[in-house]
Amino acid sequence: MSDPTYALPTLPSAAPDEPRAPDPVAVALGNASLLGVGYLMLRRRRLALAAVAGSAVLVLRLVTTASPSYEVAVLVWWAAVVGHGWFLARGGGGRGTARRQRLVALGITLPLLLVVGLLRFDAFRIGRSVTEARESGDCARVSTAQGRVWFGHRVADAPLTARGDEAVAACDRLRTAGAELSTALTGDTEALADGFGTLASVLAKGGNEKTVEATLNGFLGRLPAKDPCDTAAVTDWLRDRGRSHDVLDRAADTAALTAPTALVGCGDDLLADDSWEEARTYYERLLDRYPGSGLADRARKGARKATLSIELANVRSLLSGGTGTQPEYCSRPAKYSGAKPMGKGTNRALFYASDLYGTDYSDQLPGSWKAGDATDTVLVVCMGEAASGPSVETCPYRSKSSGAISYKSFTKIEIPVKVYELRTGKPVADRKIQINGTSCPSTIYAPEGTGSMYVDASKSDVRSAFRPLVVR
Repeated sequence: MSDPTYALPTLPSAAPDEPRAPDPVAVALGNASLLGVGYLMLRRRRLALAAVAGSAVLVLRLVTTASPSYEVAVLVWWAAVVGHGWFLARGGGGRGTARRQRLVALGITLPLLLVVGLLRFDAFRIGRSVTEARESGDCARVSTAQGRVWFGHRVADAPLTARGDEAVAACDRLRTAGAELSTALTGDTEALADGFGTLASVLAKGGNEKTVEATLNGFLGRLPAKDPCDTAAVTDWLRDRGRSHDVLDRAADTAALTAPTALVGCGDDLLADDSWEEARTYYERLLDRYPGSGLADRARKGARKATLSIELANVRSLLSGGTGTQPEYCSRPAKYSGAKPMGKGTNRALFYASDLYGTDYSDQLPGSWKAGDATDTVLVVCMGEAASGPSVETCPYRSKSSGAISYKSFTKIEIPVKVYELRTGKPVADRKIQINGTSCPSTIYAPEGTGSMYVDASKSDVRSAFRPLVVR
């Protein structure tokens, strides 16, 4: 009888442990980092890469555009990846493993969110500093405050940092405006127009009122400029600038205070440079625009002086022009208001013969009757060509060569004269004077035959004829 065989009973082998599905909360927390951590926990590497790429694109667009819409888009994206991660991992996890997974996810996401929160808070502080600097009109502080912004601040709060950039850009434009206005102080009205155009465009964007006002005050505080004519050019432009009903209108008020002194000062400088027409323009501009100014009397005197200088220069030109010795004044008289009026006694005069070859009887007149220049002249006497006047006497003469007898008539010397009062430029006499003299001398030198000859006029005869013209 064989021994019985005994076999051990076969026990079923234990199945290997299956990895538990990640905890939904942990996955959601991991995805909240926007780095695809939750997807990595789910071993969804492609989704993780897509999450990182999507986050990078949105953040880059947010930083470059600073548009609030992209800030909303980032929040929507954040909520989407968090929700999607939770959805994919729902139903997984156990008590022990879930706790560890959540701690890992928090360890990654929480520091990241904390950094973003701190950067956003710091960006807020910087933005507040920029705003305070703008409201105090201090562009230097604006630039200093905004200079603390770096890339991290732009990621955390792009719209706020962008507003700071706009404030800096506005200050840069105001510095340009300040340079243009500095150039304008040399009388460059084109630069002045450019400067005010820049100020107006910066002012049009809200929040720049104080910085614009500070720039404007800096310019107005430099008025008047060193050269009064430059100042006058600036104040004229500011006066004529149309009202914009904002802080820039203060410039016209400053111009009204500065302009009178500038106009008179410019007139004085031009008068000293013999630029009489321009000088008179500035004096008259003050009298027209600011008649009640304390400088009005000075302007009236300056305008009078400029007018006299203009008239004198014109008269001198007319008296020196023309052909021969007959000046243009005799055909086109003009006034010199600074001349003495014609009155009783001797009225000093300038005498002009008819042409280069005419007899200038003024050589025989007293020096006390003659003026040296237009400044001491009362009258201008223009003499025409001498002609035979009335006959005085006719006498017979025998020719030494032929013995024939001929008769010679002796006539007065008749000269047409026009006399002008220099003060008014108006004629006071237009007639013919006759110079008398002796006739029928014992010997004459003349062609044979009948004819006429001038009397032999002495100096006293010439003076007697001219006396009524100059002596009243």
